[in-house]
Amino acid sequence: MRSVFLAAATLLLSACGGGSGGGERPGPIAPPPTAQHSFANPTEAKTYQGIGGAHSYTYDTSADFDNPATPEIDGGQDNQLYAGNASTARNSGISIAYSPRDGIFELTVDEPLGNADTVLRFQDPAHRTDFGGAKQPQDHTPNFTADLPGINYLQAGTSSGIYGQDGYASDVTTFFFQKPGTSTQYVTLAGYLRNRLNIATENKPDPANPSQTADYLVYKNNLQRGAFAYGERTVNSAVPKSGSGTYNGSMIATLVYNPLIETDVNSPTYFQWMHGTAQTRVDFGKNSFEIDLDGTVMAPQLDNFTSGQADLPGGSKFHASGSGRIDLVHTGGFAGAFQEAYFTTPGATGVRKDVNIAGSSVDGAFFGPNAEEVGGGFRIVGGTPDERIDILGAFTGRK
Repeated sequence: MRSVFLAAATLLLSACGGGSGGGERPGPIAPPPTAQHSFANPTEAKTYQGIGGAHSYTYDTSADFDNPATPEIDGGQDNQLYAGNASTARNSGISIAYSPRDGIFELTVDEPLGNADTVLRFQDPAHRTDFGGAKQPQDHTPNFTADLPGINYLQAGTSSGIYGQDGYASDVTTFFFQKPGTSTQYVTLAGYLRNRLNIATENKPDPANPSQTADYLVYKNNLQRGAFAYGERTVNSAVPKSGSGTYNGSMIATLVYNPLIETDVNSPTYFQWMHGTAQTRVDFGKNSFEIDLDGTVMAPQLDNFTSGQADLPGGSKFHASGSGRIDLVHTGGFAGAFQEAYFTTPGATGVRKDVNIAGSSVDGAFFGPNAEEVGGGFRIVGGTPDERIDILGAFTGRK
């Protein structure tokens, strides 16, 4: 789907001399000056490319047809399918269009490798929502308001039928972003979640008596999560060629952490959000950078019909260190990988859980007229057999 914002056309008027008396003929009326576009205070419609990633998880849960409150005996997730993808600074399937004239956002996610896709125009003023009132963002939306000032939430979607009954369907997307100008002037953090659910009656073998079948309400879940940075990028010619700089800022991430599949093939996997800080140290003369991420993990996002068994409790701490190269010609910014990543569970007896990194990426760009700020995305994929560990996030920073 292609969406186009149309800027208002400027009409130039010229005055015509008239009357008798031989007065001086007036010259043309000059058009009003055009305001300079600003990311923090935009004056024109513009589309930004996000640098970050998106992932999705599809699975089924079942409830006894006669007693929908009764979970399936093993409390598991059937027909599991997970996928994720991190974009680069040059190649992203995530875009955010904003029209200050109408206050309209449009989010586009087209990440086939992550099985993530959505195109949604937040046009109704009522699409704006927040935490704390009677009407709040949908379940599993991260409440970042206490940790990231200036977070705004937009939500839209559809539903039909009655929840818990055959034929129910819903598809809701929530987009959130840190208001530009709150912490940074030229780049900001954002993310989204899309929850799709369809409930249908299916005749399946009875787990308690496999020789017989029974009717079950099957909850078909398709969940998407994403995190990214976007803003006004620095043109290559304005990026310094010498000197160094330290950029301090924030990071957010969405993750799955399930090391329990070895003992239970249907072990439930839950999405979790994370927020924290990022420090990016850049040596322009050597075309190199280093990055450190530190965050706090939020509670697992449980559903109604699984065991709730999760290995990473809310409040766990996260740390990752990486490095890489600046290559404006080939990457449009900088790119690298992580050398270390681990979690530490909360409390005095907290346990360190190292991530066996099978693959990782850091992709970023410079933002502002003279590379005053940085922003980008990252991914860390676990490599231990029979585990599902994947962390996708975004970061910003300013000198």
